[in-house]
Amino acid sequence: MTEAGIDSYRALISEMKERNARLVQICCTKTEGFELTYSFDINNAWTHVRLNIDEDQEIESVSDIFSPAFMYENEIKDLFGVKINRVNPDFHGEFYKLAKPAPFGGNS
Repeated sequence: MTEAGIDSYRALISEMKERNARLVQICCTKTEGFELTYSFDINNAWTHVRLNIDEDQEIESVSDIFSPAFMYENEIKDLFGVKINRVNPDFHGEFYKLAKPAPFGGNS
């Protein structure tokens, strides 16, 4: 597990791409802010990059690095209300049809 900061997580994820890693999942957990765990498989060995952010902090999408990340990022935006910029494609809060916005987030 590698702990990443807001200034280093994209570089670490780019490094995973350079190592021919496969993006397995992006998990979000509500903490005092949010904890995002990016999990990768490299030759049947898993490795993780963890990012902790404040509730109101904005982060950049990694969909330009790993294109399938757009699904996880849209889900995290819808369910938790995490502010992720430049998701491609961005469903703008309509990835899921929800009874209430960001049901797992803190400000909903």
